Amino acid sequence: MKIIVITGSTRGIGLGLARSFLALDCRVVVSGRSEEAVAALVASLGEEFGGGRVVGAACDITSQADLVKLWQVAVDAFGGVDVWINNAGVSLPRLPLWEQAPEALRQLADINLGGMLLANRVVLAGMVEQGHGQIWNMEGFGSGGQTQPGMCAYGASKRAVNYLNRALQKEVRGTGVQVNTLSPGIVVTDLLVGDYDTSSPQWEKSKRIFNILGDSVETVTPWLARKVLASTRSGDTVAWLTGPKAFWRFLTAGFNKRDLFAGMGI
Repeated sequence: MKIIVITGSTRGIGLGLARSFLALDCRVVVSGRSEEAVAALVASLGEEFGGGRVVGAACDITSQADLVKLWQVAVDAFGGVDVWINNAGVSLPRLPLWEQAPEALRQLADINLGGMLLANRVVLAGMVEQGHGQIWNMEGFGSGGQTQPGMCAYGASKRAVNYLNRALQKEVRGTGVQVNTLSPGIVVTDLLVGDYDTSSPQWEKSKRIFNILGDSVETVTPWLARKVLASTRSGDTVAWLTGPKAFWRFLTAGFNKRDLFAGMGI
């Protein structure tokens, strides 16, 4: 089966994808910024899915050297990379731009845009050399042009993914390499909740919307993994939360009460 590399896969959507691909008999390379977290995850997943099918490496995606090392870990362990998913990213508290800390803005730009560019640079070079492979760049709020107060910086960084993918799809023509888009929709993770003051009226309003449109990691990631493995062409988009699905969710919200945050105590 295919060899999958997932950045930012020690928690949240990335971890859900790692588990889902392993359940589909793939070989998986996990990564995160903490060596301890990566080592613990490799041991845990190895016990659950069988040793020899999962390896990992610490990787800061703003580091060219770390990205090259992550690629080489996959090559050394499994012989190459079939699918690379650029999932790693950060968000910011929901505040007006002028209230955001300058350091936090620089970090977001470095990771969500700079890291995305570096990762694609490293992976494209490797895939062009091996003659095949798929890169999946992760969309988020703002990729489709959506705007909300407090989401200026994050949304701008994700809007860039839309342009990046379309540009790269032209650059890889004739190489055997494919560039695709992964759109998980609204997935309930600590990253999503961490953007909010959960004692605020804004959170209560957002929580109602999330309970209509959102889903758990365990619901979304198995479907995403199956669709990624089924893709055979450059330019594909795998999107969980489509327009028709969102319309139906709102239409039936009164009959389908959900509390996706019950287990978080909020």
